[in-house]
Amino acid sequence: MEIKDLTKAEEQIMQILWQIKKGFVKDVIDHLPEPKPAYNTVSTIIRILETKGFIGHETFGKAHNYYPLISREDYKRHATDKLLGNYFENSVESMFSFFVKEEKLDLDDVDEILKMINKLKKKEK
Repeated sequence: MEIKDLTKAEEQIMQILWQIKKGFVKDVIDHLPEPKPAYNTVSTIIRILETKGFIGHETFGKAHNYYPLISREDYKRHATDKLLGNYFENSVESMFSFFVKEEKLDLDDVDEILKMINKLKKKEK
């Protein structure tokens, strides 16, 4: 299944559902920062997420208990692949050097990354 892109509002709702695992619209609203959006606004975003295949629901009378169908890891992979492709020509080296130049990584971070790379190399041998 192809993962679709999320709007900022949709992603905010998904972050909450990934955190709480299951919830009614009211539960999602409770986890949103102030000023809280209207119930109908959140309900509409949730229905859009359901249409996009991101969430499912269980019905309890007239209420719906929503839960993620796509994991946070799967969406993270999708978003990272898109970032890498759209801005770094699918080059991890290019993305890594960008983060270093922008000072998003310090020497300790780089050292940890090098340790992870060395561990992977040892596993491959």
